[in-house]
Amino acid sequence: MSKKLQQFFVKSIIILLLIHLSYFVYGYFQFKGIKNINIYTEFYRFKFYDDVSISHFFVSGMFLFLFLIFLLRNHSKQAYSGFNLFKVGAVILLISFLSFSFFISYSFGLNAKLRSELPEADFNKDKVLLNVLNPFLYNYTSYSSQKLFNPENILYPEPYPVVRETDSLNYDIHGEKFSIQEDHYYSIDTIKILTSYFEKLKSKGEEFYDILPFDKEELLKRIISKKTIKDSTEIIYKGREADPYHDADICIFLQNKNLFVPVNDVPVDQQRFEYAVKRHQLLYKYKQDSLLYSFQKLDTLLKKYNIETQIKPKELTQDAFYFREHNDEILNRIRNTFDRKALTEKVKTLDNLFYKPNYLHPSIIEIYFAVIFIVWLILFLLYILWNYKNKNKLQKI
Repeated sequence: MSKKLQQFFVKSIIILLLIHLSYFVYGYFQFKGIKNINIYTEFYRFKFYDDVSISHFFVSGMFLFLFLIFLLRNHSKQAYSGFNLFKVGAVILLISFLSFSFFISYSFGLNAKLRSELPEADFNKDKVLLNVLNPFLYNYTSYSSQKLFNPENILYPEPYPVVRETDSLNYDIHGEKFSIQEDHYYSIDTIKILTSYFEKLKSKGEEFYDILPFDKEELLKRIISKKTIKDSTEIIYKGREADPYHDADICIFLQNKNLFVPVNDVPVDQQRFEYAVKRHQLLYKYKQDSLLYSFQKLDTLLKKYNIETQIKPKELTQDAFYFREHNDEILNRIRNTFDRKALTEKVKTLDNLFYKPNYLHPSIIEIYFAVIFIVWLILFLLYILWNYKNKNKLQKI
């Protein structure tokens, strides 16, 4: 490859990079703010009818046309070896890609402005706040859902989490038989012992009292799962009995472990436990001001994301502590009205923009790379043919 051709390629790439920078800056200033993000928001997809697509079409076409003219007129009189032709083809392929990827730089600009307005660390703090307060934010009808709110969702404090066991009690009163079902809750406990020692204990049931408060038969009834790991046996069993409906440290807001939206790259189970601990502290260990402050931050968050809300932090704090103390009352008048659906959609959309950006939308990937390949093939073949034609002319002279 001649020095003159190398300089031409370098100049062409510099021009393309400057055009990319222009689209990046344009995208940066076109971002309309997180308040305007909705479920349909995505990074730019080539649409053929808007300003970016139309300008992209003309800029790419004009650049490639001029590039081809100068390439054939000024740099097609060299007798290149196969390896040099390969290098020329590789550079033309790079230029073809850069010529058709201005819209990706536009998306990079949008993303840069998004991250300047909402840094990832701040977004994660918002998600943590929403996850901690999530059980306070359901529609009042949801609090009667056994699926969403039940004692088996409690993760903290001890002896929770628990497992439910339903017993049927049969009665015979004056010859009339009937039965009732009664729920019991037991802590989920784990013990790990040497397998050989466990087998020994199984043969001598009375020795179970050395490590557990019940005998062999009772243990075998209570085992939830048993797993052998090398020379040890891990037993998960039903431990002490709990009474979540009469526990002074338990209320309905602890009976939900769902996350509003998980923080990225942190195990979900770890998050659930940490947020359960924080909720318990807000309700039972800290003063009311701590929960009030959390709801005030929630109010700020909803305004930042432009979510319609009627939440008043003081009133919601009062309601939370009222239902903490009146756990037997039906929770049907908590003052937590806001557009939960809009917030859910916005946070999930932001999560996708941060972690699944799709700068090159799946719907156009095949067409996009096919166009690049076809354009590259045309440019490269024209260059080879022109080079071959000019070389023959020089030989005749």
